[in-house]
Amino acid sequence: MGIEVPRVWTPPLRPLTRETSRGFECIDFAEQILGIDLVPWQRWMLIHALEIHDDGTFRFRTVVLLVARQNGKSTLMQVLSLWRMYVDAAPLIIGTAQNLDIAEEVWQGAVDMAEEIPELAAELDQVFKQPGKKYFRLTNGSRYKVQAASRRGGRGLSGDLVILDELREHQSWEAWSAVANTTMAREFAQVWAASNAGDVTSVVLAYLRAQAHLALGDPDGINGGDRADDEVYESSLGIFEWSATPGLDIYDKQGWAQANPSLGHTALNERAMIAAAAAPERHFRTENLCQWVDSMAEGAFPAGVWESNVVGAEVSITSKPVVAVDLRTGMQQSAAIMVAGGTGQGFDLIEVARYELGADVKWAQDFIFTEAMAILGAHNLDSVVLDKYGENAQLVPLFQDAGVTVIQLDTTNMRNGAVGLSDALINGRLKHKSEEPLNVAVLGAAKRVSGEQFLWSQAKSTTDITPLRAATAAWWVYTAGLVSDYDPMDSVF
Repeated sequence: MGIEVPRVWTPPLRPLTRETSRGFECIDFAEQILGIDLVPWQRWMLIHALEIHDDGTFRFRTVVLLVARQNGKSTLMQVLSLWRMYVDAAPLIIGTAQNLDIAEEVWQGAVDMAEEIPELAAELDQVFKQPGKKYFRLTNGSRYKVQAASRRGGRGLSGDLVILDELREHQSWEAWSAVANTTMAREFAQVWAASNAGDVTSVVLAYLRAQAHLALGDPDGINGGDRADDEVYESSLGIFEWSATPGLDIYDKQGWAQANPSLGHTALNERAMIAAAAAPERHFRTENLCQWVDSMAEGAFPAGVWESNVVGAEVSITSKPVVAVDLRTGMQQSAAIMVAGGTGQGFDLIEVARYELGADVKWAQDFIFTEAMAILGAHNLDSVVLDKYGENAQLVPLFQDAGVTVIQLDTTNMRNGAVGLSDALINGRLKHKSEEPLNVAVLGAAKRVSGEQFLWSQAKSTTDITPLRAATAAWWVYTAGLVSDYDPMDSVF
């Protein structure tokens, strides 16, 4: 049977009763109104996460919930959202995820629950189901809106409950800052960040988890030691982590029970766990044991190569720089602008000029074109580099209409660039400044091998690799001698 109490959790300030936690009210709503029989861990979670102060405000402004997949996390979020809407009349619930489809599925589940119960359906005022703009509103004015996880998501709104699903996928702080800050002016607001375990690319989840662990004495040693006596930690951050003890064998049933509190209470059973364990070990540990792994991919370069080629901020490009762009659309939109050039110190340098995750395809196109044109204009450059295939093809006419020469690289050039860039790093002829977008891309990058050569493969990678692809294109054009040197300049990238 799954274990009801998480392995790592923030203890309450006082005994939890109906006077000190609103979780009991939420459980009553789930069982008596929604007709949902919550499993023990879900009831435990609501009671502890909805602890209140004497003035009725929630003790936790930020709740981090970590649990393995298929344990009823989405159901819990739906119950919580509907309770805040129907009982509290909370003005705005915001549901978001890095993949908008995930947030919309949770939202749709909440709508279905409300529509199936006559008493709740009678209070539905409007249900708007246009993809990307979904929301529903009650007659009391409460609204549940789905928002894309982007730097613009949620800006201008004031959220009373923000649900960030699959926080492990947030590889930068832009989306978190945009959405989480919507609660700042709301007295009874909470941010619930739910996920299974992450890896080194999960920068937001890793930081929140590290801070919460540190406040508890660093039980897993992820911070390298206990908290210092003079350090102060935000008591409004609560963590509730159902995960297997580090180091346990993947077939240890104690670990299964620790990370899967619904085990034996739902369709999740030992046979399902045995079947799941047939997957690669690192995936099973992350998905089913809620354990962190160093990386979900082998990385772009041999161990230690990337880390050994870091230079300080004082190092700059002194040659004529080459600017390259790369666009990604689909489930996730991203735009990367990279620059490459020589330093006059015996090595070349690649830098991040601009990088953003976007909300839609048009935004990504507009961002990459506008920002690239600004960079070209500021440094009197008249050409831009890109991989000629895929999403980048739609950028070509934009730049050409603006009078910019577009250097379009074919597959052979991109393959030569990837192999050459790897060789230059291994031999110390290429450096970087350890910038987060490029670091994350390198950590999750995978290769599509053909003979002794290879291409960077977005389909096989576990992170967005547009920064690495653009860096490869920029450096290859520079090192191939397609641009000429000019007077040294300080790098402003």
